[in-house]
Amino acid sequence: MKLPIFQVDAFTDQVFKGNPAAVIPLYSWLSDVQMQKIAAENNLSETAFFVPSNEGFHLRWFTPGYEIELCGHATLATAHVLWHELNYQQLELRFQTKSGELVVSKTGSQYQLDFPEKTLRSFELSPSLREMIHANPIEVLENRKIMVVLENERQVADFCGSFLGLDIQDGIILTAPGDQSGVDFVSRYFVNPASGINEDPVTGSAHCLLIPYWSQRLNKTQLTARQISKRSGDLLCQLRHGRVLMTGSAVTYLSGNIHLEQD
Repeated sequence: MKLPIFQVDAFTDQVFKGNPAAVIPLYSWLSDVQMQKIAAENNLSETAFFVPSNEGFHLRWFTPGYEIELCGHATLATAHVLWHELNYQQLELRFQTKSGELVVSKTGSQYQLDFPEKTLRSFELSPSLREMIHANPIEVLENRKIMVVLENERQVADFCGSFLGLDIQDGIILTAPGDQSGVDFVSRYFVNPASGINEDPVTGSAHCLLIPYWSQRLNKTQLTARQISKRSGDLLCQLRHGRVLMTGSAVTYLSGNIHLEQD
């Protein structure tokens, strides 16, 4: 069996930047075991699989270690493949996912994701986590992901540790005002170690927490954001009626075929 595969760099207009995702179009689902093996073989932060449905498409995402419920950059990458590689004609895509319906709109050469806003709760860092961060947080909040707000961008950029071996449910976000990058806020995201990766380059799902926080703190509903990982990526953000809108670019890095033996 031969399956098409695309690798797309999301939240950037340049290859070798942004967040790479594999995208595999299907007409019917493979087994969960097969999809997990493909994701592990790709060894990217996410591999997206989608199949057509009456409402648009069903979409699922796998890390090298397990399936996840929400992924922004691989959704953007999937939309890019549909529009740029597979000549999809509509200007809006609707994806049915484990996090409900997600909508992606085409806006010129960019793509706008419409994702759910996440409500934040106060959180107390454990002594081991506080020691690893090497900075005194202004605030610590959580909604599955732990969000650590630091004083300035340099503290976020200078962090060089790893949270491997610690018991964290869904990863840790470090964020601060973008006082050096010329954006409203910056962030980095370190993933649950069981996923098989350490730092995610650009993370749409993390911005479901980041955008509501910074919107309230800066008293503005439209914001600019940069995830200052080694690859880096840029997002135009908006908070609107309980939804977070994230606009970014994407570029195809490769296209090819996977060769599988039938189960």
